[in-house]
Amino acid sequence: MTMNMNILKACFISITFTLFFAPIALAQSEKVDLYVDTARYPDGDEIPYVFVPSLVSPPKYVLIVMPGGHGTIGLKKNSDGTPFFSGKGNFLVRARGMFADNDVAVVVIDRGRSLNRMRGVIADLKTKFPTAQIYIAGTSMSTTETIYMSENMDGEVAGFIHTSSVGAIGGLDTRNRKSRNLIVTHKHDGCTRITPTSSSIENGQRYGTTLFVMEGGIDEGDPCQAAGHHGYRGIEQEVVDKIKAWMRQG
Repeated sequence: MTMNMNILKACFISITFTLFFAPIALAQSEKVDLYVDTARYPDGDEIPYVFVPSLVSPPKYVLIVMPGGHGTIGLKKNSDGTPFFSGKGNFLVRARGMFADNDVAVVVIDRGRSLNRMRGVIADLKTKFPTAQIYIAGTSMSTTETIYMSENMDGEVAGFIHTSSVGAIGGLDTRNRKSRNLIVTHKHDGCTRITPTSSSIENGQRYGTTLFVMEGGIDEGDPCQAAGHHGYRGIEQEVVDKIKAWMRQG
C-alpha cells in the first residue's frame, strides 16, 4: 500500500511539474527568427530584415538592432521561408532572444547610413504595430549609424541606444532632443583605439546622457571583437535587462 501511495505521489508531482512548466517551455520556443521582406524603399525595392516576435502580440516596444564590425549579417531565406544569416556572435545579434519578451519584439538588420532604408523599416513596423514604441540600437562600429541617425531622425522614433560606442559619441549633444538616448559601455573595454570608454563617460558628464558603465564578465580574444568585455560576454543578461528597463521608463 505504501509503495502504491508513493507511486501515486510521484505521478502527481510529475504531472504537476509538466503542467506548471509546459507553458514556460512553449513560450521560450516561440522566440523564433522570422524572415520579413515587406518593408520598402521609396522606390518600392524590398528591405529584408529578421523579426523576433514578442511573446504577446502586439508588442509595446520594437527594438531595431544593427551588428558592429563590417555590419553585414548576410541575410538569406531558406526554401521554407525561415531566415539564414551570419554574424550571430555579435552582442546585439546574439542577445536578440534575450531582448524579446512579453512586450518587446526585435528586428535585426545590416548596419548602414541610409535614412530611407531605416525609415522604410520603421514605416513597416508602424503599419503592423501602430502603438509600439520603436528604438534603434547599435554596437561598436554600428554606433556610427546610431549617432548619425540620432542627429538626423530625432523625434521619428522613441530613442537611440549606443553600446560600446565609437569615440565620436563624446561629441553627441543629446540635450533638448525629442528622442531619448542611452549610452552603454564596459569599464574595461579593451578596444581603446575604436571604442574608448572615456568618450562614453565624457558624453555623460558633458551632456547628461543616461550612461550605464558595466563591469565584470569574460574577456578573451581580440579586444575589439565580441568574445570579451567589448561584447559584454558573460554579462549579456544584465546588460539586456538594464536596457529594457530604460526603454520601459520612456
